[in-house]
Amino acid sequence: MRTTTRLKTLLARRQAMTLPGAANAMFARVIEDQGFEACYVTGAGIANMHLGAPDIGLTTLTEIANTVAAISDAVTLPLMVDADTGFGNALNMRRTVKVLERAGAAGLQIEDQVFPKKCGHFAGKDVVPLSDMVAKIKAAVDARTDGDLQIIARTDARAIDGIDAAIDRAHAFIAAGADVTFVEAPLTFDEMARIARELPVPQIANIVFGGKTPDPGRDALKQMGFAGVLYANAVLQAALRASNEVLTALRETGSLDAVADRLAGFDERQRSVAKPMWDALDATYKVEA
Repeated sequence: MRTTTRLKTLLARRQAMTLPGAANAMFARVIEDQGFEACYVTGAGIANMHLGAPDIGLTTLTEIANTVAAISDAVTLPLMVDADTGFGNALNMRRTVKVLERAGAAGLQIEDQVFPKKCGHFAGKDVVPLSDMVAKIKAAVDARTDGDLQIIARTDARAIDGIDAAIDRAHAFIAAGADVTFVEAPLTFDEMARIARELPVPQIANIVFGGKTPDPGRDALKQMGFAGVLYANAVLQAALRASNEVLTALRETGSLDAVADRLAGFDERQRSVAKPMWDALDATYKVEA
């Protein structure tokens, strides 16, 4: 089954599938090794890890596409990809879809923020006129080669105009052809329940550690009827905390002894990058002298 069809099928279950975020191929391999069914390629994570910058619209389509291609080569999981605003108008959106579909995306999340966008849990956001976003959704639907490539339309209007306006926008996105919608940063459990109840297509929830949206847990999200739940940068945050702890110990003591429990072993590291597979391939192609 194509990864696009797999993602479509998984979201159609509305079973609050967990989508951990990966900003690089290594994190995606760990997610696959852990047995998750799909992976979210996080735009914020790419900005943080590739650029060392915040999620404020600094990444380019090329940087996102290169990351998606590397991850697609490394894992077999369906990839839901953060395509930000599509990097421009409807014509830019058309190119964005074609580039990211070729790179290996199974679903594309596009959003209605004014460019340059910001993290959905930052202050100071604004959204484009509804007509502009509707045009971009129509362009995205028309541009895909594979009809099962999921177009996931996100609105950030909750922070600007309130929950009613955000749900109204999501309805318009569905009418324009979006397969899935995503109302970003609801503030209460009641708002989350409304989103899943009132919108007829599969819905995405975004749980950001330290962010604006409360985390009711997978069972509650499943009961509400959400299709997928993003934990976009949990892996990045864990790695950042561990990196700081290990480097602090190394600076202060000149040794890793005190933080050995925070380090993957040499064998674990090699297994995580499939070295045994590469060794087997090397043996297959090696020419005896």
